[in-house]
Amino acid sequence: MNIIQLLHPKALIDYIYDDTTCRQALEIMGNHGFSAVPVIDHEGRYVRTLSEGDMLWFMINNAIGSRRELEAFSIKDVHVKRNIEVKPVSVTSTIDDVILMLVNQNFVPVIDDRKMFIGIITRSDVLKYCHSRLKGEGSEEMEAAESF
Repeated sequence: MNIIQLLHPKALIDYIYDDTTCRQALEIMGNHGFSAVPVIDHEGRYVRTLSEGDMLWFMINNAIGSRRELEAFSIKDVHVKRNIEVKPVSVTSTIDDVILMLVNQNFVPVIDDRKMFIGIITRSDVLKYCHSRLKGEGSEEMEAAESF
């Protein structure tokens, strides 16, 4: 299967730029109910994924206690050591590559051959795809068993 079929294109999703203020990023995440959001640069290249945990640890490590204080920092300032780094997949990757990455994250960023961010593939869409495949294969097995 071509993973492009599961792609949510960049034009239809929310993302932030790497020079967005921390306050703006936190408000975007909060208003949309996101636990993580892709970060790109102004050329369109994927930079990383910013999570609520990244923001929390940044605030704790810098003794930031208010939203107003977050205005002085951009996403470029948020450097937090993470156990799991969200790496993008190439648009030419296989569904198996995507499935393995979605074990630990809610979405996988997708980049093209120029390293430009083109969208995301969500865990829920991959689960729906897998379910439909299993359901389809299961019905074929049932029909074969019933023919005996």
